[in-house]
Amino acid sequence: MGLIKKSNEIAIQRNVKMMVYGQAGMGKTTLALSSPSALLLDFDNGVKRVNNAHLDDSIGIVQINNWQEVIQLLTQEQADLATFETIVVDTIGKMMDFIIAYRCNGRQPRVQDWGTINNDFKWFVSSLSQLNKHIIFVAHRDSRKEGDDTVFIPALREKNYNSIVTELDLLGYVEMKNENGVQKRTITFDPTSRNDGKNTCQLPGVMVIPNILDANGQPTSANDFIQKQIIAKYQGMIAVKEEAVKKYNEALEEIKGAIEIMTDAQGANHFLAHIGDYKDLGNSIIIYARDLFSKKVKSLGLVYNKETKQYEDAAAA
Repeated sequence: MGLIKKSNEIAIQRNVKMMVYGQAGMGKTTLALSSPSALLLDFDNGVKRVNNAHLDDSIGIVQINNWQEVIQLLTQEQADLATFETIVVDTIGKMMDFIIAYRCNGRQPRVQDWGTINNDFKWFVSSLSQLNKHIIFVAHRDSRKEGDDTVFIPALREKNYNSIVTELDLLGYVEMKNENGVQKRTITFDPTSRNDGKNTCQLPGVMVIPNILDANGQPTSANDFIQKQIIAKYQGMIAVKEEAVKKYNEALEEIKGAIEIMTDAQGANHFLAHIGDYKDLGNSIIIYARDLFSKKVKSLGLVYNKETKQYEDAAAA
């Protein structure tokens, strides 16, 4: 099998890799845990800020004390990760602090240290990706200047940020917005002049995150925003694509089969009359069918009559 693939032959990734970032107190950890069956890698002691009502039995927690524990988890204890659908990294900036502490033994990193530190970061991201699970990175908010504008970005070293953002399907900025005097928490996926973003899942650019606690801190609904409003919608989009790919491949096989059994002008004319039946599947399949058809009629020695616009057997012609 060749390395070059057609668009209909590409395996579609069903897992979502995303990052959410924002100011402290925006409920980023709780939001990340609204993903299905999450395992929280708690680098920042964020679990203590999550309402106990949102820590059900489907959630696992690893309170990270040092980088050696991360290495152990991802190399020796992968079997323990099998029951979880999502890995939550909270926060990715604090995770970098653990790598630095591991590599520098408490001192400030030197220039020569950064190559190893960056490789540890890449290893971590790659190891998570190989688990075939949803991945959610949580980050605090930082900013950068672009001319006179201030743009909010995840708090992460530029090199690490640039390397991981290419891996993400979604990058969402969480903030409070005042709409007609009502405070609403939102997540913005589309990049704007005031925030970084990434939205390859074709989700709404801005989504309102529902309030799921009452004034007394009691839950009013399930913590399932990411599961239902993001992952489910993305996988629904993938299901539509997969169905289209299935129909395309079935049509290819149908075309190949019809041309293989073609033996004379009558069969050729029948196929030609029905080639338009595949136009809804795209122009590429029509081109493919015409190319295969042309080779077949040539091999059969059929002759095209321009007046009748029909193929004739060579003897009849």
